[in-house]
Amino acid sequence: MAVINSIADREQDMKAWRHLLHQHPETSYEEVWTSNFIAAKLQSFGIEIHRGMGKTGVVGVLRGTGNGTSAIGLRADMDALPMQEMNEFAHASKTPGRMHACGHDGHSTMLLGAAQYLAETRNFDGTVYFIFQPAEEGGKGGEAMIKDGLFDQFDMKTVWGMHNWPGMDVGKIGVHSGACMAAADMFEMRITGSGGHAAIPDLAIDPIPCGAAIVQSLQSIVSRRVAALEPAVVSVTIFESGSAFNVIPGSARLGGTARSFSPDVRKLLEDSIHEIAIATAKAYDCEIEIDWQPGYPPTVNHAEESARAVAVAANILGADNIITDLQPSMGAEDFAYMLAERPGSYIWLGAGPAKNGAMLHNDRYDFNDDVLATGASYWARLVESELPK
Repeated sequence: MAVINSIADREQDMKAWRHLLHQHPETSYEEVWTSNFIAAKLQSFGIEIHRGMGKTGVVGVLRGTGNGTSAIGLRADMDALPMQEMNEFAHASKTPGRMHACGHDGHSTMLLGAAQYLAETRNFDGTVYFIFQPAEEGGKGGEAMIKDGLFDQFDMKTVWGMHNWPGMDVGKIGVHSGACMAAADMFEMRITGSGGHAAIPDLAIDPIPCGAAIVQSLQSIVSRRVAALEPAVVSVTIFESGSAFNVIPGSARLGGTARSFSPDVRKLLEDSIHEIAIATAKAYDCEIEIDWQPGYPPTVNHAEESARAVAVAANILGADNIITDLQPSMGAEDFAYMLAERPGSYIWLGAGPAKNGAMLHNDRYDFNDDVLATGASYWARLVESELPK
């Protein structure tokens, strides 16, 4: 078995859909044009649609032949990032400050391609739910859809996800059994000292050395408090203070992220960041406020479903092209919320070498259209395998 011929024959149609989506990027909970486009396509395929879940989410419902009562969900994210695209090709973003820099335009297109094929063939017995989710990029759109009744209204037995993966060869698929993406929490700190003249530092309380000491000390958490074989990351990504060369500012702002897989390590990172920041601020005679923002939980695949994903992918690409010994990524993914509610598996679809070094979230990134038919075929064969006639 290989890529489905009728899907491959429509590759140009899918490419055109993807380019339209890329030209009209919309960020979290603002995916109005995008959801309208997706809903119209689903309706044109004869698929029942439901809208408004998670504000801008779209769910397509397709029933196969027979009387089967089993159901599965296939999920694609559809939001873009708040960044300026630097590409100059014809399908570049038409919206300043908005860009599909993570491939969600491709993810939605592949699911639409599979939906079109499945609506025509109905070679399955049961129900498939096509879940087009908003606000994956930090907006917790998956959680929002669940809170709005995704699994109550649509009683699916399993749920499945996919992400394009630059750096993995085209024609390969990666499947983890267990954790594949990390938990991602954020923190923000405001350090308050007492401003003054830069020439008279003894009459001020300078928040900048305090902030610098906090940044340095936070680096010791992973190296000295987390067990060596436990994955963890603490990154300070924001340090803002001051506005003039001759003024000691009165405050400084730090921000960053903590990544982990284990619940115990996740709690250790939170506690350690608070402890170090508070103690350091006190040592520098500064006040500090810390805002801890819990983010996505780890994305954890279910072993049985991952094994079935491997089998489906192997039937399309060959067993030698399925990678099962991948290291998890310290990136995060809000499909985690869905996998916490239903069994399923989240795969990585090889997208080839990043063009000009433009990886995910780069301002020159572009989804690789060469994998559209492969991704759509995977979705279609997964449905036929999970819901056999």
